[in-house]
Amino acid sequence: MNAHLPVLPVLVPMATAVLLIFGQAWSRGTRRWLSMAGLVVQGAVLATLGGVLAGQGPQAYFLGNWSAPFGIVLVADHLSLWLLWTTWALATAALVYACRGADGVNRRFHVLFHFQLMGINGAFLTGDLFNLFVFFEVLLIASYTLLNHGGGKARTRAALHYVTLNLVGSSVFLIALGMLYASLGTLNMAHLSERMAAVEGTAETLARGAGYLLLLVFGLKAALVPMYAWLPRTYAAASGPVAALFAIMTKVGVYAVLRIFTLLYGEQGRLAGLGDEVLFLVALLTLAAGSLGVFSAHNLRRLSAWMVVLSAGILMAAVAMGGAELLGAMLYYLAHTTLATGLLFLLADRIRERGGAEADDWRLASLPSPGPALGILFLVAAVAAVGLPPLSGFFAKAQLLLASHDHDWSWWYWLALLGSSLILLLAFSRAGSSLFWRRSGQAMAGYEPLAVLVLAGLAATLLVLALAQQPLMELAAKAAADLLDVDAYRQLVLGKEAG
Repeated sequence: MNAHLPVLPVLVPMATAVLLIFGQAWSRGTRRWLSMAGLVVQGAVLATLGGVLAGQGPQAYFLGNWSAPFGIVLVADHLSLWLLWTTWALATAALVYACRGADGVNRRFHVLFHFQLMGINGAFLTGDLFNLFVFFEVLLIASYTLLNHGGGKARTRAALHYVTLNLVGSSVFLIALGMLYASLGTLNMAHLSERMAAVEGTAETLARGAGYLLLLVFGLKAALVPMYAWLPRTYAAASGPVAALFAIMTKVGVYAVLRIFTLLYGEQGRLAGLGDEVLFLVALLTLAAGSLGVFSAHNLRRLSAWMVVLSAGILMAAVAMGGAELLGAMLYYLAHTTLATGLLFLLADRIRERGGAEADDWRLASLPSPGPALGILFLVAAVAAVGLPPLSGFFAKAQLLLASHDHDWSWWYWLALLGSSLILLLAFSRAGSSLFWRRSGQAMAGYEPLAVLVLAGLAATLLVLALAQQPLMELAAKAAADLLDVDAYRQLVLGKEAG
């Protein structure tokens, strides 16, 4: 069974989705239990996979026993596992929250939810660029319908823009893949890495152009400047559980840049370091745009969406700077910001459930206050998001600053990171005081233990990230080490003949 572990994070959500397709006539309760059971099995798979990686190191799985570069290969290392665990934790909270009633709007909600998990997990595991494109399409197709979950003019308009942009991105992705195949004759990542080190002439020009196109595509997926404007509108329009799950999707774009540019455009060959300066500049501009967006937001939904943009800038700047220590800190921050943003989206949704569609808009001072329970949870989310002690945001940003101090671009990064934190402090202070203190109406009626339990669970996860900061940073460092050990990756995938 251990030999098949790397494929199970893809097969389990796929099997769950297929079972749910055939179970459309089952009661809502049965579908919910099956959907949750799928996540429980995924958690067990990830725990077992973690044990195998700790004892045996990274694992490669060759579908149909076809050896690379001719067959499909999945690679599970500490980097993949870190992202799979982050996805699982966020998805569990979003699904439990949705099972309170939001899933009843569309009988196919659970089917689409697990197909999206299949696409996300597959993107984190694939060792082949074409199959990365395939998994991108799986998660995007599921997200198209999930975005429109519940209907409404705003969601339909946002979905139309989202679909159009991603179709353009997918087309550019295919063009980039064609250029890479034309220049290097393969799309297996390890094989590409091996051949890229010796590329020259016309092939080098094609490979260079493909690299910039890939940056464009993954920049769109990660919502980098200038291709970021779609995200705040899209995420703010989505239902709470869907927006929370979407918080991990931009991280797929970050991961793709991290993995592919380390393998293909890393420290070897004539194209080493391709696009680093451009990526760093774009990341800083994205951080600035996200900060201004957070400050200008007038409701908690849009503030949370702009937080996703801001975090993409912080992450991509760290990716451009590189280095084992900084990448480890970046991965710790990635887990923190994904869960913190998910908490904010669910919190905004709960406020709207209790007080109406505009209840999270702090300009409406005459509305009732959301109440003390949600106020405490907002305080936790705000402290974490801003980066104040004692929660995970403080440790994440401190590690980023410490790890980047000796880089040539460190002063720009420090200025951007600290400046954005100050803006976040002002924005969250205004939002919290307006939503929970200055409102003139009575506290909102109604208290639902399950909703509070889910929100409190995410808040507790942020506390656990802080309390277990040292061992988690050690795991993040292992993930960064696996990423940067390109020779070991080639050896794992291509075998002893890898050069």
